[in-house]
Amino acid sequence: MTEHAVDIPGDGEGSAGDYEPHPHRWRILGVSLAVGSMSLLDISIVNVAIPSMRAGLHASSATIQWVVSGYALAFGLTLVAGGRLGDAFGRRRMMLVGLAGFVATSAGVGLAPTAALVVLARLLQGAAAGLLTPQNSGLIQQLFRGRERARAFGLFGFTVSTASAVGPVLGGVIIAVAGEESGWRWLFLVNLPIGLAAMVAVARLVPRRHPDRVERGARIDVVGALLLGLTVLTLLFPVVQVERGAYLPLLLLVLVPVLAFGFARWELRVKERGRPPLLDIELLRTLPGYVSGLVIGTLYFTGFTGLVLVTSIYLQEGRSYTPLQAGLLIIPFAVGSAVSSPLAGRYVSDLGRQLTVGAIVVMMAGTLLFLLLAPGRDPFWPWSVPTLFLAGLGGGAVISPNITLTLSEVPPRMGGAAGGALQTGQRIGASIGAALLVTAYGLASDPETSLRLALATGLVLLAPALLMAVRALRQQNAA
Repeated sequence: MTEHAVDIPGDGEGSAGDYEPHPHRWRILGVSLAVGSMSLLDISIVNVAIPSMRAGLHASSATIQWVVSGYALAFGLTLVAGGRLGDAFGRRRMMLVGLAGFVATSAGVGLAPTAALVVLARLLQGAAAGLLTPQNSGLIQQLFRGRERARAFGLFGFTVSTASAVGPVLGGVIIAVAGEESGWRWLFLVNLPIGLAAMVAVARLVPRRHPDRVERGARIDVVGALLLGLTVLTLLFPVVQVERGAYLPLLLLVLVPVLAFGFARWELRVKERGRPPLLDIELLRTLPGYVSGLVIGTLYFTGFTGLVLVTSIYLQEGRSYTPLQAGLLIIPFAVGSAVSSPLAGRYVSDLGRQLTVGAIVVMMAGTLLFLLLAPGRDPFWPWSVPTLFLAGLGGGAVISPNITLTLSEVPPRMGGAAGGALQTGQRIGASIGAALLVTAYGLASDPETSLRLALATGLVLLAPALLMAVRALRQQNAA
């Protein structure tokens, strides 16, 4: 056992009485967030690489789209199962397994000679990311309590909200340095040294689970995992196909409520038989704020994710900017998120859902001003920088408080699965929102009208998130 490989305080049931702050908890959080940022960056970093991948692999746009969408699909399929594995067998073990898979599949994507092998490796990379990401929320649940937990989730929210905006900038830099033809491969190969260094850090710092707190005879609910996976698949696969112009798979959406009901019934039956379910639905639905937070997160990501994507498309295709230039023009959003996320984590304990409501309003106001002022302007940056910064300020203060409030009463023994479910909702919302906004962008003939139409669609999608946040605030005030 390494020097810091000691028991996680509060692991297991996580009652307040047996909690002792781990002396290296902030270092462990830093390692965890660095690992989590790798998997989140790989969602957005490839957006600027689509033209060079299409040229380098001599592949169609529809095939290359699977490189983007396939990762998100596999990511969403494995999040809850990955969280449950961490709950049962320990965060450290699952982080090391997930990192090993992520590094290997990143190498597979970067070195694959054909488009088909790139897509296959990308699907496997998304599945590995799904094992990694829920360990972040699980570790925070175990290592922190009270205001410290809110601060930790604030840093986690900062990681989530900035990764999508920073990704295109990093992608543009790497392609500019490595060249248009093969530079896209280095977007994935750069994960190798970073991932190997992260494995060493995890092995040294993230504590092992005490043998007394390992679930004896732990079994993963395979049937539940399959039912949930099919539910997510029948929801996300049609969305991915719509992005490629195929509408027949939309018929699969009729299976979503059937499979979701089957999953819920099965999980309740597993609990009745005295076995650990994949996701304890009965417990979670009795926790104030969990369901509303899950819905708010899903709806917010539906409206939020596509905004950065369509702006990047507009700048590159409509204004002929390079990937690096487009990424730099979007960076004010990331800067705004970087400023507000830690602050939101610090004050969410005092403000509660008021903070979520106010942040969504600010984010929508910034987006509306960007829609009204920026498209068609030359120069573009004097109008885009302040409006995107304002939208980023709001966006950064939505994600971390919602995570904190949603998971605040979830027992640490369920932190991974519950956090995985929350992030699955975010991935579903992100995929649906990206498809809808890209579709809206393609409805007009000129780029300025296309951008305005897409941004207006995003605002319409954000409105239900605001309404749900107001409803949650009223419930909080009535409690």
